[in-house]
Amino acid sequence: MRKFSTRDLTLAALIAAVYAVLTVALPIPQYSGIQVRLAEALTVLPFLFPAATPGLVVGCFIANLFSPFPLDILFGTAATLFGCWVTQYMPSPLPPVIFNAVIVGAEIAWTSVGFTAAFWPAFAFNAFTVGLGELLACYILGSLLIRVLPRITFFRALIPEERLSRAAA
Repeated sequence: MRKFSTRDLTLAALIAAVYAVLTVALPIPQYSGIQVRLAEALTVLPFLFPAATPGLVVGCFIANLFSPFPLDILFGTAATLFGCWVTQYMPSPLPPVIFNAVIVGAEIAWTSVGFTAAFWPAFAFNAFTVGLGELLACYILGSLLIRVLPRITFFRALIPEERLSRAAA
């Protein structure tokens, strides 16, 4: 396991701040069943920068403090943690999409209707809409980040060599 350096801590803090500000400040739906959280595009960064995971988790936690769903603080942050952790090992935006669709979709359904007969239809709807918003953010913006950041000299220097070779493959 590699040491968490001052550079890693700085990168994590910057990513946390960017995630939180993008989520709280943008005037688009961020906290309901129908949401497009553009900050979620950043959840592909752990593949390039392992230090991005703690930053994204902290940023998501801070952003979720503003959610009308109190459970979002725990479950939304957990979905981001799991998505980022899996993304560290594969250059794909798919893990954050799946984890957020399932976990946040279930959380919103449970908060809205409880475990009644309406839970499964509400879960299906919320998982679809959360997943769709996540898919838009991660596949359009996140894929762009994965392709562009290694080409920028400043960011290329921050990416571990083994990650650069896997990203190029």
